[in-house]
Amino acid sequence: MPRRAKLSIVPPAAPGPEPRGSAPAKPAPTIAPPSGVQRDGQVAHHSPYDRMARAMLGRVTHGLSPTALASAWLDWSAHLATSPGKQLWLMEKAGRKWTRFLNYAAHCAFGGGEGNACITPLPQDRRFNAPEWHQPPFNLMHQAFLLTQQWWYNATTEVRGVSRHHEQVAEFTARQLLDIFSPSNFPLTNPLVLTRAAESGGMNFVQGFRNLLEDMNRTALGRPPVGAESFRVGETVATSPGKVVWRNELMELIQYEATTETVQREPVLIIPAWIMKYYILDLSESNSLVKYLTGQGFTVFMVSWRNPTEAHRDLGMADYLRLGPQAALERIAEISPGSKVHACGYCLGGTLLSIAAAAMARDGVDALASITLLASQVDFTEAGELMLFIDDSQVSFLEDMMWEHGYLDTHQMAGAFHLLRSNDMIWSRLVNEYLMGDRAPMSDLMAWNADATRMPYRMHSEYLRGLFLNNDLAEGRYRVDGQPVALTDIRAPIFAVGTEWDHVAPWQSAYKINLLTDTDVTFALTSGGHNAGIVSEVGRKGRRFRVGHRGANEAYVDPGSWVEQTPASEGSWWPAWTAWLASHSTGKRPPPQMGQPALGDAPGTYVLEP
Repeated sequence: MPRRAKLSIVPPAAPGPEPRGSAPAKPAPTIAPPSGVQRDGQVAHHSPYDRMARAMLGRVTHGLSPTALASAWLDWSAHLATSPGKQLWLMEKAGRKWTRFLNYAAHCAFGGGEGNACITPLPQDRRFNAPEWHQPPFNLMHQAFLLTQQWWYNATTEVRGVSRHHEQVAEFTARQLLDIFSPSNFPLTNPLVLTRAAESGGMNFVQGFRNLLEDMNRTALGRPPVGAESFRVGETVATSPGKVVWRNELMELIQYEATTETVQREPVLIIPAWIMKYYILDLSESNSLVKYLTGQGFTVFMVSWRNPTEAHRDLGMADYLRLGPQAALERIAEISPGSKVHACGYCLGGTLLSIAAAAMARDGVDALASITLLASQVDFTEAGELMLFIDDSQVSFLEDMMWEHGYLDTHQMAGAFHLLRSNDMIWSRLVNEYLMGDRAPMSDLMAWNADATRMPYRMHSEYLRGLFLNNDLAEGRYRVDGQPVALTDIRAPIFAVGTEWDHVAPWQSAYKINLLTDTDVTFALTSGGHNAGIVSEVGRKGRRFRVGHRGANEAYVDPGSWVEQTPASEGSWWPAWTAWLASHSTGKRPPPQMGQPALGDAPGTYVLEP
């Protein structure tokens, strides 16, 4: 029986005549994307005309599968049609809401005040917070809208027989359609817009129309949003000094200059998601995680992923593992020999790091001093509303769209994420910029968010099917080098971070690392969302976090109980993390030499590729 190759972390051999920091030229991947689905030894070949047709339809629907939506609504409507008890309950519910609304309206008209509201918005719904919304007739408008929205939630949920996924899709779709007709979205039913129009003599509409034309022009020309030009990579953002010390066809490895006389013996390797550009962790000097880490006495390395093109369509998850974490750890072992590494993964980068750590543990490679997972998931059964866009029909639809160009376009991904936060990303912008005539000031985080990346066809298909649909990693079926990996093999201590308002990786999902590993886990829950919660610099007002620890032999505590038992602290979670890193380090030493020969200054070249 042939011996299985291990995932080894050793210094790479000198790559021939090229500079030592540059990877040797490698042939392009030869594994073609699957042309069909294997069934009983036969391959079902798909006609390219079918793929082309679905790809064209996808451009119209912005990547949403009409079949998936129709299936969900058919499932819901058919089961509701055969549920007379649910129908009677909904009619009774509508009657009670209508009676409550009429009593509220009568009290407002004849009681000399607003009285008790029929319904209050959810905490994250800020559309009706202004005092003007509590004056007639606008109070009646927004109360009627919220009651209607609540009734449709009751109608689309808890219908016996409807699959959980279809129920979530139906509820989400109903909410999105209702939000279109929110009174806040129309000039004549929004008191703030009417007040601004009266004060400006209607010039807010003129300015709003100019804003709309400017945005349409920029979108047509492929230009970034207004103000993003002020944040230039390498000039105003991503300015931490460093060198590119390794480069291959998929990533550049950046080593940052030390800013202290001594550093911890174990360097920090940061692996960001390739769905984003790395410099979210090195934005401006005031909120750069890289700058903070170097200031705390750590040697920092950063993976900067390449923005894939059609030429990279056949790169898969195995390539990202080999050319990403494995290649970076091999190069670090050469620059800082004899030292373990504090590995840190953000979002999808954390998932990849977990796979790499499990494979290394399986193969007996002891190269990691600790593992940090920032807003990362290893179990995808409760991945939040993002799962609404992930089922067999939707993934097949996305695969056909990616097949046409070899990658998933940035606009297709942005559309899905905007839908998840439609009130903040779509409707509030419509109101503020096009009705009120105001332009929100551009920030470094907003400019970074507009600097999106693509996803290669093969990798994204494997990621969606293997992790999201099948949950192979959490259930022990994910394979590296032909053999499965298990998260329970990991022995390095883990520091995991979840964010309270995460729409990409809900904190309860990130918390599952406690359930799926047998090692020492420290979990931090911080205020903010998927990005702003991680970029939580010291000194920023209004921040809070909780930190709890579970030893390898301690009992599991569910997320709700954990929150009740863990007190909140004011401020940034960064100091708690760096203190934890220092406690898992073996002392200080002079900074290691910068890897030579350097291939250029940070931020490198890959981050600048469009």
